[in-house]
Amino acid sequence: MDHLQQLEELCEVRKAVMDEMHKVIVGQDETIEKILIGLFAGGHCLLVGVPGLAKTLMIRTLAHILDLSFKRIQFTPDLMPADITGIEIIQEEASSHQRSMRFVPGPVFANLVLADEINRAPPKTQAALLEAMQEYQVTAGGKAYQLPKPFLVLATQNPIELEGTYPLPEAQLDRFMFSIYLDYPLEAEEQKIAEHQAFEFDLATGKVLNGERIIALQGLVRQIPVSDYVVQYAVSLARSTRPGGNGCPEFVREYVSWGAGPRASQYLVLAAKTRAALRGDVNVSIDDVKSIAGSVLRHRVFTNFNADADGVNSNVLIERLVREIPEPK
Repeated sequence: MDHLQQLEELCEVRKAVMDEMHKVIVGQDETIEKILIGLFAGGHCLLVGVPGLAKTLMIRTLAHILDLSFKRIQFTPDLMPADITGIEIIQEEASSHQRSMRFVPGPVFANLVLADEINRAPPKTQAALLEAMQEYQVTAGGKAYQLPKPFLVLATQNPIELEGTYPLPEAQLDRFMFSIYLDYPLEAEEQKIAEHQAFEFDLATGKVLNGERIIALQGLVRQIPVSDYVVQYAVSLARSTRPGGNGCPEFVREYVSWGAGPRASQYLVLAAKTRAALRGDVNVSIDDVKSIAGSVLRHRVFTNFNADADGVNSNVLIERLVREIPEPK
């Protein structure tokens, strides 16, 4: 199968997944599409939204549709790192009575891991995910254990609850490709939600893909060429968030204390490629970069006191940058 045929398959897969998801999830098309972009780009996603927006149900349903192993970790203040990665135990042979150490894998050993309310656990426990997210492995007792592939972490976070929570450190935020904001449904969608209660989601949806095909399609996405024109725009957009850089807009100098790093430029290009591939297109455009800029940059741009005083957040700044940063000549 050549690349064009694979792109057509990926486009059909996207439509099939959306159709199956809509059997359970009402609306949230943009959120589902960005999760799919993260999946096929191999990037982890942070879902930010108030309780009751079906974040957990959405991820469980997606795992069933994609035929991936799924584990849910409920983050709490007393959760320990070993509760996530796994633990070594002493095992005694029944015949020889010899003792040896055996590693018992934790819930992170799955294709799709839901880190529910990740900001409720202390930084030490949050850091247990860092190696898994970046290196796709877990180290215990000096030995590295490879995680199953594909591997994707989808973490949820409640933006309005501050008591008993621990803000994610910048190093961990940077490991997430996307920060996806979920909004309340429209009135018509909420009426459908009220009428439809999807408790038997696993019986309502079919299976569209499997892990082997997902890995192959991930490789296809990375082979899609991108013009220097698009790459230059993505780099300019990321660099414009840094208040100390040359050519930085004045409002960024005024409101931003720390901008996005080079990983943001990489993710802007990779996410744009994936977005184009999901519609069966090999032509990555500036519009692809603009459409995902907010999700890639919002958790990498840190505002200062002036921004807080004027009621300006990172979303406002990124929307303004997307409007004002010119395309390359």
